[in-house]
Amino acid sequence: MEPIDWKNLGFDAYRTRTVVFSHYKDGKWSTPEMTETFSFTMDPFAQVLHYAISCFEGLKAFRQKDGRIALFRPDRNAARMQRTADFLGMPCPSEEMFIRMCGDCVRGNLEFLPPYGLGASMYVRPLLFGVHPQMQLVPYPEAVFAVMCAPVGSYYGAHLKSCAAAIPGNYDRCAPKGSGSYKIGANYAATFKPYKWAHEQGYAEILYLNSCTREFVDEFGSSNFFGIKGNTYVTPLSDSVLPSITNLTLQQVAVDLGMEVEKRPVPLEELAEFDEAAGCGTAVVITPLSHIDMKPVLEEPGVSRSFRYCSDGEVGPVCKKLYQRIREVQDGDVPDVHGWCRYIGY
Repeated sequence: MEPIDWKNLGFDAYRTRTVVFSHYKDGKWSTPEMTETFSFTMDPFAQVLHYAISCFEGLKAFRQKDGRIALFRPDRNAARMQRTADFLGMPCPSEEMFIRMCGDCVRGNLEFLPPYGLGASMYVRPLLFGVHPQMQLVPYPEAVFAVMCAPVGSYYGAHLKSCAAAIPGNYDRCAPKGSGSYKIGANYAATFKPYKWAHEQGYAEILYLNSCTREFVDEFGSSNFFGIKGNTYVTPLSDSVLPSITNLTLQQVAVDLGMEVEKRPVPLEELAEFDEAAGCGTAVVITPLSHIDMKPVLEEPGVSRSFRYCSDGEVGPVCKKLYQRIREVQDGDVPDVHGWCRYIGY
């Protein structure tokens, strides 16, 4: 294996050593297996290929200051996958099986776990997908649960950097009472085209409004939204927003730091009142926003309104403080008073 350049890791698919998987059929899960074959074989009529019957999770493992290896809040990921699987009518592994297989995947790929102190981590991707061959639009209890992982670096290197986001006038993320609050693969498929246009115009993120009235902030294409107003952390309360584990964690971190937390509907007009604004999710932890532009049609030039928070590349003090604290817990630099880390023996 070629030496890994730990300081210049990106965030992408990376071929590690093993994948862990189990097959659900006839009412039970098979004994989890490890394989070094990075491919799956399935019937061409498999549910996942025709009807997108799949969901996934994302969590991270860290090599901490004292040498221990920690999975960060895997119980929350297990619960969220169970909720999504129920929505799709799929079988789902228990919390114990979910966490055990995530740990097995990390243990099977220890040489790819970044050292402490580099701002890098091991991204763990549990994936659940339907494999029963069928044409009928009915759920069928046959699935594969697989866990893979990859070493990932910080999106920002040594320091946070702010970026720009656009509110597209011609795209909605999801419908009321739809699938928006579930982590299904199909939700992300619909963001590829608008992200392409946004990136071509210099925007790193897309911020969606609620599709019913387009009067309230919903979430970004990849993550939850939060804003800082004085000493208050504000994040949208919406039935169509994914219940982000990072957002949940940041809310507690904000309270620990003496801040107030408000989870409530966030009117579009309130974007002008925030001191700082950001996205949050497992991959980046926090994505600070320099500004958010509201565009009538995303792929055409022109901005109808702009909400500015800081100069391009700069980051507000509260986002810095929140990011630093959550990373300190993940890296084992401060006590884990909330019991968020699940340690892996090896």
